[in-house]
Amino acid sequence: MPAPLVPGTPCTVTARACADLIGLQAWLFQDGRILRGPVPISIGDELDPTPPGRYAVEWKAKDWVSREYGTPMPYSVFFAPGGIAFHEGSLQTSSYGCIRMQRDNAAAFFDYLQVGDEVQVHSDAPAVG
Repeated sequence: MPAPLVPGTPCTVTARACADLIGLQAWLFQDGRILRGPVPISIGDELDPTPPGRYAVEWKAKDWVSREYGTPMPYSVFFAPGGIAFHEGSLQTSSYGCIRMQRDNAAAFFDYLQVGDEVQVHSDAPAVG
């Protein structure tokens, strides 16, 4: 039987971070409860989509600059293949697949998430509840 959902989110209680690609919002969870969120996010576009799925935090870098695009990625928390991360960035434009958020939220995700923590990224309809 699958783990229950965190009420009001599309993610299960096993996640430490959750992103909803349809609703453009993200959360941090602790023991199946919302610790922070929903916070607004921007994501990739059709050419560079943000990949849905279940991942684990791979590594973190506070002052990272993208090797591929040369753009700053403050408070990066890398979790998916291809350098996909949560990080600080504009909410007004799409990313190259990363999940961008405002500085205070990016810093909170950076400080809270640790290597190995489960990240869930959903592109289906959000849960009701």
